[in-house]
Amino acid sequence: MLTIRDLVYNIEGRPLFEGASCVVPDGHKVGLVGPNGAGKTTLFRLIRGELTLESGAIELPSRARIGGVSQEVPSSEVSLIDTVLAADTERAALMAEAETATDPDRIAEVQTRLADIDAWSAEGRASSILRGLGFDYDDQQKPCSAFSGGWRMRVALAGVLFSQPDLLLLDEPTNYLDLEGALWLESYLAKYPHTVIIISHDRGLLNRAVGSILHLEDRKLTYYGVPYDMFARQRAEKRAQLTATAKKQEARRAHLQSFVDRFRAKATKAKQAQARLKMIERMDMVTAPEEAAKRVFTFPQPDPLSPPIIRIEGGSTGYTDTPVLKRLNLRIDQDDRIALLGKNGQGKSTLAKLLSDRLALMDGQITRSSKLRIGFFAQHQVDELYVDETPLQHLQRLRPEQHQSKLRALLAGFGLGADQAETEVGRLSGGQKARLSLLLATLDAPHLLILDEPTNHLDIESREALVEALTAYSGAVILVSHDMHLLSMVADRLWLVKDGTVTPYEDDLDAYRTLLLTADKVEKADKPKAEKPKRASRDQILALRSEVRKCEDRVQKITEMHEKLSAKMADPALYDEDKKADLELWSRKFAEVEDGLARAEELWMEALEKLETAEAG
Repeated sequence: MLTIRDLVYNIEGRPLFEGASCVVPDGHKVGLVGPNGAGKTTLFRLIRGELTLESGAIELPSRARIGGVSQEVPSSEVSLIDTVLAADTERAALMAEAETATDPDRIAEVQTRLADIDAWSAEGRASSILRGLGFDYDDQQKPCSAFSGGWRMRVALAGVLFSQPDLLLLDEPTNYLDLEGALWLESYLAKYPHTVIIISHDRGLLNRAVGSILHLEDRKLTYYGVPYDMFARQRAEKRAQLTATAKKQEARRAHLQSFVDRFRAKATKAKQAQARLKMIERMDMVTAPEEAAKRVFTFPQPDPLSPPIIRIEGGSTGYTDTPVLKRLNLRIDQDDRIALLGKNGQGKSTLAKLLSDRLALMDGQITRSSKLRIGFFAQHQVDELYVDETPLQHLQRLRPEQHQSKLRALLAGFGLGADQAETEVGRLSGGQKARLSLLLATLDAPHLLILDEPTNHLDIESREALVEALTAYSGAVILVSHDMHLLSMVADRLWLVKDGTVTPYEDDLDAYRTLLLTADKVEKADKPKAEKPKRASRDQILALRSEVRKCEDRVQKITEMHEKLSAKMADPALYDEDKKADLELWSRKFAEVEDGLARAEELWMEALEKLETAEAG
């Protein structure tokens, strides 16, 4: 259990925490959310002991191991699989000692401990994690030096997941993952055997991988034992209640004050006026919650073009003499919203370069509208901004003829106010840099906007603002993103980049998610059997059917219990200050039921697979 009591911490004179307290029960999966700059990463550093508390306490079990990803693994000649295996320092030390130990008692102790930690299956577990994060078997044998920094961050993530710390702290891990890796991580974290706290602005992950939300706001921590969407509803209801209460109190106060002001000077009413004045002084006023500043994106609207704006027939493209994509027959109209799906290395970036005229066709024909303007945003462009220039200077260089007031209005339309406009880019936050890059990409009112991971560094409110802006935008959009919420809200067409070509994906995003998460099982099922199993007897099939029914009944009962507990956890009264003991109890029960439901569903699926195999035999 992680306990934070009366935490106080300031940075450069600015208070980040003032009497912040919370309890995170063992085994819970928690999303840490709050405005950018509120202190979420600082809280992680305080938990790890990298910063010294000014006041309060952070308590963990004495031997609890804390893990997280702070930087990429070094560029070395050690293979990826060996790098990940070495991350479990206890196993690595015991394996080394097993090779050299001579004392029989010590040898027995080492072997017993290796068995306890399941050391002999370690390579398979490490390989499975690496595969989930996008490294195939051949990649896993390559040295770390063969991969770029972003990919080595994935190796570092694989290492900490493999080592299974008691408290896993992850700070925006999906920022360096693609959609496939992000979905795999969601699934992995949901089944992780210990406590997880994850800083994320990804609504999909916060709804599927975690069961609780730890909210950092106004220098306080509030624990909600529900996923993100339910937390957002509860918080909205709570803010509405506070606002209504504050308005009523203010009206009551104004009424009393008007009586005091009117009759204080009259002798016959002086006592009554004085009594009301004391009532005003005794009122415990509720402060209405401040409205969050509206996060905005204002995309300029392009003039309409006749369809199609791009057509490719029989096309192939690639680099030098090596084609990456072939048999391309694609059409884009100005009202299209297209999401590109496909694993890393299949050619999504190559297609984006072809569409944005950064790469030529090798074969076939491409037709573009003669007046077509294309805007392109890729995450690496954020790093290519001029760090010693202000956002205003970036625009002045591109629009020297425009008055400064118009340029400032453009910046304000992307949430960069007067202060940010005059701040050097090197001192801006990641989200502010991303806003500037998006402004530069849309400056010419493009008819086609290609966005490659646009939500990295954007908080949840900014992501919602981006969804609104793209919905209102009258140009075509091509999206590559690991943010399932963004894709589901914006895209109305899906293209799958796979096996050297691009084809329409006729199903929806939920089906694609299921396809990715079951891919390994399908591969195993498709492998040829060395020996055909004997046909199951009638009695065996009846027994398997009975087991399936039992599993189904178990899932149904636990699901009903889960729904009841969800309703209990959704009750705002449970989060009152005087209900902390009840909250901890119900949170623990909720976590136990969630784990039980996951295991029951797993057993049900295993029983169904056995029955299908037996009936097909």
